[in-house]
Amino acid sequence: MIITALTLCFLNIYAANTSRDLVFRANESAVMDRIRVISASFSGLDSVTHESAEQILQVLGPRSYDRVVITDGAGVAVYDSMVGSNETGAQFLLSSVVQALEGSDVFYGRFRNGVVESYGCVPIMYYDVPIGAVYLMLSDSAQGALLQGLDETVFNLSVILELIVILLSVFSSGIYARKLRRILDSIRIVREGDYSHKIKLRSQDEMGHLATEFDALTDRLSISEQKRRQFVSDASHELKTPLASIKLLSDSILQNDMDGETMREFVEDIGNEADRLTRMSYKLLELTKLDSMTEEDREIVDIQKVCRKVLRMLRPQMEDRHIRLEDATIPGCTIVIAEDDLYQILFNLVENGIKYNNDGGLLRPSLEMNENHVIFRLEDGGVGIPAHAIGHVFERFYRVDKARSRMAGGSGLGLSIVHDMVVRNFGTVRVDNRPEGGACFTVVFPYRPAQEEEA
Repeated sequence: MIITALTLCFLNIYAANTSRDLVFRANESAVMDRIRVISASFSGLDSVTHESAEQILQVLGPRSYDRVVITDGAGVAVYDSMVGSNETGAQFLLSSVVQALEGSDVFYGRFRNGVVESYGCVPIMYYDVPIGAVYLMLSDSAQGALLQGLDETVFNLSVILELIVILLSVFSSGIYARKLRRILDSIRIVREGDYSHKIKLRSQDEMGHLATEFDALTDRLSISEQKRRQFVSDASHELKTPLASIKLLSDSILQNDMDGETMREFVEDIGNEADRLTRMSYKLLELTKLDSMTEEDREIVDIQKVCRKVLRMLRPQMEDRHIRLEDATIPGCTIVIAEDDLYQILFNLVENGIKYNNDGGLLRPSLEMNENHVIFRLEDGGVGIPAHAIGHVFERFYRVDKARSRMAGGSGLGLSIVHDMVVRNFGTVRVDNRPEGGACFTVVFPYRPAQEEEA
């Protein structure tokens, strides 16, 4: 808006200057025609004298000019129509007269004191030789009044536009300042911990976009804060259970006389609860380290090699429950990942498949790949996952069957760690129920040929 107002001011000034130029061009044509008529009247004369000049001007009739001066070849005025300050007989060497005596036609105009003044000078020629000059001045107050009015109009319009610009600047700066104060106040509110606060600034300018981005940021902060509180609450609840059990068992040992066999059972239970605390603490530490990975930690890894390490490590647990292993993995399924992350992902999935499997059930890891992806599946012969729980199994501390999870030593963190590690390494993970019973976890990673590492 300010730029528009300034543009209008410049356009008004340009229009005024253009009008003035048009007036001067029109006057140039009229003045130069008059001077050439006078100059042409001296044709045939070999000199310019006062008598000849006076005679020619009388023949031309009443004058239509303010002043005419006729000079000879030396620049001496032989005739001057000016009543006062007459220059007759004196050197009249104005710059325009000098140029005319050199053979040039000269014209210039000016606007002064509300009057348009036009000046012209033409040489008097005798066989192509300047023998004198005709200098004429014409003033026009009517044109001057027109230009004066135009100048005043332009000035008034400029003043009005400048006032409008100032008012609009003050108004817009006030609006801008109020929006800025509103955003700053909101920042202070959010800084004090109220992440649900919103600016709700309905504006299409930069401040409106800033407010929209700020509201989106507070939404994310609010969600993060809710997750943090839920995580702390869930972790406290999960840690409280084994601690309460240890406290109860230790108090029972101290307050009751027990035989050795009973005491050993209580101490063994305390050890089991301590092991649960250790596993839970380890998994919580794994969650806190998920954001610390750098690109240098990743390398090209063959999934089958890591999978077989995991299967060897967990084989005793499978044998204890007579779980039938069908290894359908194939070599050459290479991806870019931190090997420790891949080991942790596969370990948690396989361990989960053992814990929640049926005795004598099936555990089948498999691999397949195409030109873009590597797909790892782990199928088990357990009871499967209820439909209402499938969308929550990767949430922290979520357990489908809490009683069974505690009996199996689960903390509700293993699958959450799997999900976060897979996503961090540019993959996806999902779970489905098998038609014949049990669950199937599917992990998809981008395929990366091993030859790239060699190159």
